[in-house]
Amino acid sequence: MADTPSNMIPLGTKAPDFSLIDTSTDSILSLNDIKGEKGTVIMFICNHCPFVIHLNSEIVSIANSYLKKGIGFVAISSNDVVNYPQDGPDKMKIHAKNVGYPFPYLYDESQNIAKAYDAACTPDFYLFDSNLKLVYRGQLDDSRPRNNNPVTGSDFRHALDCLTNGRENTSEQKPSIGCSIKWKF
Repeated sequence: MADTPSNMIPLGTKAPDFSLIDTSTDSILSLNDIKGEKGTVIMFICNHCPFVIHLNSEIVSIANSYLKKGIGFVAISSNDVVNYPQDGPDKMKIHAKNVGYPFPYLYDESQNIAKAYDAACTPDFYLFDSNLKLVYRGQLDDSRPRNNNPVTGSDFRHALDCLTNGRENTSEQKPSIGCSIKWKF
């Protein structure tokens, strides 16, 4: 496992648009299709990353809680599936069902969307407000597969609470740490 930090793009950055295949439904979804009334979460994840696997149940819990509060959620996998076939769209569909993702799981075959978001690792979390301006980017919490910190989602939940309650998030935003996105060469 290589520990790769997320790139901390500037707050206020506008969410880049996309149209990608949802591996769960085999339909094309755009940013507008998944955008929430109060905000939108975009996560770069994959099936095999131990960092994502470590957080999956909390990701599902957070999504189930905040979808009800007007937050749209989407996960995107941008990994090179030639060298990492376990992250291919057919396996993504099975994985999403097995884990219980309550959100679309999109496949970024060209890797252009990951590049547009300056995504670096899995998991990489972005929270945008109702105008699709970035208000949070960084970690879910301080837990990692190799430390003893409990998975709480505290950093991300705090950012979501600030957004849904109309408060500015003044807490430090720490980079996520995970496996690097598996880029095509």
